[in-house]
Amino acid sequence: MTSLVAVSAYLPSAVPIESLQGELELTDAQLRRLRRFYGLSEVCRSGESEAETLLAAAGKLTALAGQEKRVRYLVRAKTMPGATPYPVNPMLEVRDALGLSQATMFTLTDHACASGLLAVDLCGTLLAADGDPDALALILCGEKAFTHTAQVIPDVAIMGEATAAVLVAPGGDRDRVLGFATATHGGPGGAVILSDEEATEFRQIYPDALAEVTHAAVAEAGLRLSDIDLVLPHNVNRVSWIRAGGALGLPKEKIFLGNVGSTGHCFCADPFLNHATATSLGLLTPGSNYLMVSVGLGSTFSAMVCQH
Repeated sequence: MTSLVAVSAYLPSAVPIESLQGELELTDAQLRRLRRFYGLSEVCRSGESEAETLLAAAGKLTALAGQEKRVRYLVRAKTMPGATPYPVNPMLEVRDALGLSQATMFTLTDHACASGLLAVDLCGTLLAADGDPDALALILCGEKAFTHTAQVIPDVAIMGEATAAVLVAPGGDRDRVLGFATATHGGPGGAVILSDEEATEFRQIYPDALAEVTHAAVAEAGLRLSDIDLVLPHNVNRVSWIRAGGALGLPKEKIFLGNVGSTGHCFCADPFLNHATATSLGLLTPGSNYLMVSVGLGSTFSAMVCQH
């Protein structure tokens, strides 16, 4: 059974959302709505390169130190297909700096901001098929908000630049993956940049599609929704999750929203950022069942149930 051996997070300094008003072309009304109703206060921004922010997250994985030769896969889970000019590839720098030259390296962008959960499921499948119980996979999430399109989802979220690193094993007793469900409702290619018509359709299907994958993942885990102790969501905004919790019948105190106001929506990294924070706060205890949820524009909905 796939397990998360360790999860780490790197949170660059946060800046007030007001300081980004001009850059993001936000009106005063939009800014007030983001702060007052959506609960956004600050967003993580970094002057470092993408490679540096990824290495900062990986450097906090104490479980990786001395185990580099066991890493069979180095996976980059991304929302945006490209963020650097050809032929620059930050992952080559990351691979060399971490001493992972033997690892097979590839990138996943298929599920946009839900690609991080896809990466966990895929790495678990690959490691199980390889048949080496000691093999590991390292997943790196989070990216630079490098253009206006990548910096803001209009009237939904502001993108942040925090990163996360996840060490995955094909078995073990730490953070075992009990269930995973995903569904893509978009058209061919699942465009991340939506037209006004597509954005309206996305908002309309959002509650039911989110509920569908949540119930499917919980059922695959052999649990009921009442058995879930904590939800680790993607950090879009508070109001969307309060509404989603109400639609699912989940008490809002079970949904961890502690990072929403201070990190921004950090692409694929959000559930893992929340995992690291929740663990440090003692919100996940041995035996806790938790649900990681992420949604990618395009429109992909994913949910994963784990036991701490």
